Amino acid sequence: MGLFEALFALVMGFIPALLVLLVIAVVMTGSFFVVQQQTEYIIERLGKFNRTCGAGAHFKIPFIERIAAKVELRTCQAELSIDGKTKDNVTITMNVAAQYHVSYDRGVTPEESGVFRSYYMLSDPEQQMCAYITDALRSAIPNYTLDEVFDNKDLIANDVNTTVAARMVAYGFDLVSTLITSIGLPRDVEASMNKINSAQREREAAQALADADRIKVVVEAQAQAQAMEEAGRGIAAQRKAIAEGIADSIDVIRESGVSTTEANQLFLFTQWTEMMTEFAKKSKANTVVLPSNFNETTSMFEQMLVAQESAKDQQQQQ
Repeated sequence: MGLFEALFALVMGFIPALLVLLVIAVVMTGSFFVVQQQTEYIIERLGKFNRTCGAGAHFKIPFIERIAAKVELRTCQAELSIDGKTKDNVTITMNVAAQYHVSYDRGVTPEESGVFRSYYMLSDPEQQMCAYITDALRSAIPNYTLDEVFDNKDLIANDVNTTVAARMVAYGFDLVSTLITSIGLPRDVEASMNKINSAQREREAAQALADADRIKVVVEAQAQAQAMEEAGRGIAAQRKAIAEGIADSIDVIRESGVSTTEANQLFLFTQWTEMMTEFAKKSKANTVVLPSNFNETTSMFEQMLVAQESAKDQQQQQ
């Protein structure tokens, strides 16, 4: 019994020490903490703001100091759906995405830093920011028609972002950007717009076809005019060459002693003979010119001369 009592007394003597060590371990474990990257902790001492702690290992006084908030410094995104009425009384639904983050401004004192203001100024900063964006958009949309909203979507979003950013900076938040990701229309309005766009495309297609036909006609007319011009030049050159050849031939005939009248008759007969020769060469010819009197070998030529004289007399009488 003496040995047992001694061991029991020894164990009972170590228990207070073990309890003290355990308490110290618990306290030390709760006093050290590690802050992750892009995060900042707000430390309060006896319920009052004391300091902020950035990334790394830190120590706080047990039971006196506590971690009041863990502030995220990364950019966050809030999405919301907003209804609005355009200038031409069309109700549209806009899906909006807003990117924001806690202000990185440290200020002159910790109480002026963005981290301090983001936690102590607003209880629900994201909800407040969404309310500002909704109010700004519903105030801007009535200034535009439906078509103008689609055309100036980015401009409207930038104006809203500028307006809301100026308000949110006082609460320790920087509004990076505001985007109108989509615009929804009532079904009847959407169907009407599709019909209008379809009719416009058909009208543009018809106009394009008409322009193409007009250009085709103009080009063909220009080509035909050029062809006729070139043909006229060719005929004129041909007639000039014939006239020069006839003049040279007449000069030669005159030198041989033949009179001008006889030379003209000779040319007329020669042309008639060449014409009849070319006419006879055509295999499909079905017309034959015959003299009125086959007993006289010169009757055809004489008839041509008589016809020529008759034409001259008619011209002189006129």
